[in-house]
Amino acid sequence: MKIVFTGGVTGGHFYPIIAVAEKCAELAEKKKIIDTRFYFFAPTPYNKKMLFENALEWRRVSAGKIRRGFSLLAPIEFLKMFAGIIKAMFSLWVVYPDVVFGKGGYGSFPTLFAAKILRIPVIIHESDSAPGRVNVWAAKFASRVALSYTEAAAYFPKEKIAFTGQPIRGEIMTPIKNGAFEYLHLEPSVPVILFLSGSQGARIINDVILNSLPDLVLRYQIIHQTGELNLAEVMQTAGVVLENNQHKNRYKAFGYLNDLAMKMSSGAASLIISRAGSTIFEIAAWGIPSIIIPITDSNGDHQRKNAFNYARSGAAVVVEERNLTPHILISEINKIMENKNELEKMRNATRAFYKPDAAEKIAEEILSIALDHESR
Repeated sequence: MKIVFTGGVTGGHFYPIIAVAEKCAELAEKKKIIDTRFYFFAPTPYNKKMLFENALEWRRVSAGKIRRGFSLLAPIEFLKMFAGIIKAMFSLWVVYPDVVFGKGGYGSFPTLFAAKILRIPVIIHESDSAPGRVNVWAAKFASRVALSYTEAAAYFPKEKIAFTGQPIRGEIMTPIKNGAFEYLHLEPSVPVILFLSGSQGARIINDVILNSLPDLVLRYQIIHQTGELNLAEVMQTAGVVLENNQHKNRYKAFGYLNDLAMKMSSGAASLIISRAGSTIFEIAAWGIPSIIIPITDSNGDHQRKNAFNYARSGAAVVVEERNLTPHILISEINKIMENKNELEKMRNATRAFYKPDAAEKIAEEILSIALDHESR
């Protein structure tokens, strides 16, 4: 059995693919399916270590962004896309998988297009409330469409959709509470706020945190994931802001949180401040209340829709970028942290929102379709 996974060039596409691949491997072993081979078709490997650990063979397939409106780069992007389609056609013909799993994003378009031409079965998954253009297009020929948000159902054929929730890697699904404060060099009696600025970092969030630090460290400890490219600048600014502050050791900045550090950080945190991408589902899996700050100009306004759909569950509050000031951020944090009943309600709401078997449901369908295709 051969399965091809394809997705865009961000962690929001890559990590759910890893989660589904993990479950596919587990189920294949349980069902005694022999000689399974997994492939990852994308412009970049994103994380070679994880691909290796999950026996995913990377095949480079270039892709060009589909730009809105006039752009001088449009011809170059078109050529990249055309080259990617040719490469995907050749690679799929050589591998000839039993099914292709698409996670969306422009990086998945060439492989999905080639799968359509070669009549290879396709399953797609959509993580956002407002789906991307590639997934909306691919749904026309896909066998099944898995969704994280029920609100996305309006964009897809009703007979194909299944509300599965978001696949999350088993490695980060469960926070580690025992030893978390010691691991992160935190004071055991002071509440912890975890700020997640995304893998690339978010300047607007980093800036408002730095401007709020003198007030925040009076009452809380801060774990701040800044984005690796921003770490040096953030650390320098924080050093100046907290130079003579007796609580300066309550601020911990990290460019990137690896799996262990993320599990420890989520184990210590009482509240999380984050963007509104797929991290929402990880926060829900951890059972932690949150403040969500959506990107203002995300494609299809999907981050804002994600944020408010999640907030409607009662698990989070939303602060939009235009309202994001140190005063408002501190006020929202204090309002949540000072109300134990509200904190507990938000924790319970995360459990109702989170679907723990998402990866397994998708993997079951992938293997079912693959077995059917293989037997023909």
